[in-house]
Amino acid sequence: MRTPYVIHRYPVHLIDVMRAADGRRITIRPTLPQDRELQKEFFRSLSAESRHSRFMTWLKELPDALAEQFASIDYRSHLALLAEVFDGGRETMIGEARYVVDPDDRELCEFAISVADGWRRCGLGSALLSRLELEAAASGISLMSAQTLVSNKAMLGLAVRTGYRIVANRCDASQADLEKKLSTPTAPLLVQTVTA
Repeated sequence: MRTPYVIHRYPVHLIDVMRAADGRRITIRPTLPQDRELQKEFFRSLSAESRHSRFMTWLKELPDALAEQFASIDYRSHLALLAEVFDGGRETMIGEARYVVDPDDRELCEFAISVADGWRRCGLGSALLSRLELEAAASGISLMSAQTLVSNKAMLGLAVRTGYRIVANRCDASQADLEKKLSTPTAPLLVQTVTA
């Protein structure tokens, strides 16, 4: 029998709205269990190259087991945000960002970000990453890391702009490691609306 999924603490303070450069309204919010199909549709809509950049392998579809994992978030050891737009009453996911805390060291986490091909260069990647960093720091995480392909110029550019150290991966020349030390917040977090 399957154990029911229970949300212990939904982080409503992470629900926010930003405006793209062209004025379109983007909602950013923490992922919910019912977002499974929305996420599968999002990854299906990405170009083959974007899917490869995100997973570092060639996937045509988000596997059911991975979709389940992506939607089942405890908001403590695994936080995921999604970005969406509403057009004609239809909800469309255009980006996602998440971090998973290292089970052996609660001060470390690994993150990943993906932005829809048609929504690049509008500030969405930076907006998602900054929200992850703020929440991670507030949760006691001191170091964020990620791995990316050296061919993933968009991710490397985002890393440079947001202060990540980029080093060659010692085991795989096709990959690079990203790292950033986080500052401990000195005051309560106030999430503000950002214009990209």
